[in-house]
Amino acid sequence: MKKYDTLSEQIQALQKIGYTGNFDLKNDRIHAGEKLELHPDEFVIDQFYRYEGPSDPGDNNILYAISSDKYKIKGLLVNAYGANGDTISAEMVKKLDIRGRQESGAVTEADAD
Repeated sequence: MKKYDTLSEQIQALQKIGYTGNFDLKNDRIHAGEKLELHPDEFVIDQFYRYEGPSDPGDNNILYAISSDKYKIKGLLVNAYGANGDTISAEMVKKLDIRGRQESGAVTEADAD
């Protein structure tokens, strides 16, 4: 998928192809609404996109496009990285650690077409 210049444009493009859930990160789970919680082994990261603010280091975000075959759901998670990143479990850090996964070739940041 094409990488857009802004986070909001990327979100809109992913929503158009079915990533309609809004996910929240809470310690060792991703919450998809009030009743559904996804553990790290229940979802995959299909794509991710990094966005950095032009002048504010606190404006660094990663947009994850996530799917779960088990729950038949696709959605988006926006998370800060760097100094403002969330405090999460070691298992979730491993799942969301894109640097290690990039080095192994397991996942790549979606490039602009």
